[in-house]
Amino acid sequence: MRNTHSLDQARTLVGKLAGALGADLIETHISWVLLAGDSAYKIKKPVSLPFVDYTALQARRHFCEEELRLNRRLAPALYLGLARITGTLEAPLLDASGPTLEYAVHMRRFPKGALFAEQLTAGTLPSLDVDSLADLLADFHNGQPPAEPATGFASAEARHMAAQAALRGALAVASPAEQTQLRDWLESEAAGLQALWTQRRLEGRVRECHGDLHLDNVVSLEGGVAAFDGIEFDPALRWIDVIDDIAFPVMDFMARGRTDFAFRLLNRWLDGTGDHDGLPALRFSLVYRALVRAQVEHLNGAGHEAAARRYLDTALALAQPGQPRLLITHGLPGSGKTFASQKLLEREGAIRLRSDVERKRLAGLGMLADSRASGLDLYQPETTARTYAQLFRLARGALAAGWPVILDAAFLRRAERAQALALAGALGVPFSIIDCQAPPQVLRERLQARRGDASEATVEVIDHLSVSAEPLTTEELRHVLPASGH
Repeated sequence: MRNTHSLDQARTLVGKLAGALGADLIETHISWVLLAGDSAYKIKKPVSLPFVDYTALQARRHFCEEELRLNRRLAPALYLGLARITGTLEAPLLDASGPTLEYAVHMRRFPKGALFAEQLTAGTLPSLDVDSLADLLADFHNGQPPAEPATGFASAEARHMAAQAALRGALAVASPAEQTQLRDWLESEAAGLQALWTQRRLEGRVRECHGDLHLDNVVSLEGGVAAFDGIEFDPALRWIDVIDDIAFPVMDFMARGRTDFAFRLLNRWLDGTGDHDGLPALRFSLVYRALVRAQVEHLNGAGHEAAARRYLDTALALAQPGQPRLLITHGLPGSGKTFASQKLLEREGAIRLRSDVERKRLAGLGMLADSRASGLDLYQPETTARTYAQLFRLARGALAAGWPVILDAAFLRRAERAQALALAGALGVPFSIIDCQAPPQVLRERLQARRGDASEATVEVIDHLSVSAEPLTTEELRHVLPASGH
């Protein structure tokens, strides 16, 4: 069934409804949003564009239903249901009897200033909300079923073409030299990533994601953090590699001058998903997302020039060679290794690999699971050896991809520290040690007070490790960062 009114008639209908509801009206290129009291109504325009066809009323209903289905995954409290606009063009009504003139997505309205983007501008975004977003997205990405490889979603060719299209859309913002630099970089990186992209499709890392996770689509609510307004109109834009989905908010934090939040988000997401093998593809995804936003801001027209340029500058910065280095922590449980490495990863833009998290992952456990309740002892020598081997394997991949890496582990044995130094030497990257110390009584008090942490070290573990620990040698002490360095 086709729509029975033109775009002008639809605009009249929406205007009349806004007046009847006493609503504020917001218009985008594909929809109208009415803000009335504690509700919002999103109405799709009867338009046909290169990327979407809303000209049929039944199509508009279908995409409203899709919007509800998809967005209830990450924002169930916001998406209330499908509303019908009835009555007449001159006197429209909501959900009254009679034929349906239009459909609307009925949403719960959230307070002004609650968006992550707004809070960043105001300097009020809590770091705990960044953690909540990471946890929300990690659980979401872990829980989505993978795409069948035969669908062709997120193929190497499709990803290459999408990045090229994003660059073409952002060309008006870039100088000729910048255009050439970005085009050459994308071509080179795409060629090098083809095998990895294909492998990740076959391994099930392409899933039905959100697709548009910039910080204007993330909100702090009373019950927690939510992500809304995911892409419903084009399956290819949401059936993507999960690394592309998390890259969007990571990039947006970077573009808005909060690299600390970018890497806080990324590392907590990696802890939750274990998807460190995707890190070689991350930089391409970040550049692609920055170009997408540069294009969008350019299309938004007057008043958005600075934002478009900011995103282009972010793409250019990310397209520069990385500066990898390897850092390891050293110290007994409770000595402050994770606290120190958290500050450092936020300041340096580093990837942190935690032995406490990877030890449990190797045992098939979540990072906050109680291994003892499963009858496991994860602090046996063979388990520790497997954990360190995994840390070194993951570190090698991240370093080779150009990311600084922090290995958050005790590193109490010289052989373990020698392996780390040898890895840095083999890859030709700088090596440093973050030495963490605390009095024995403080260590005990910290462990006894610890709650909700991946570490399960006990006072007995400290006593055992204290006896077997091998102190840093004179040569190793030369690699220790000064206290101000961490």
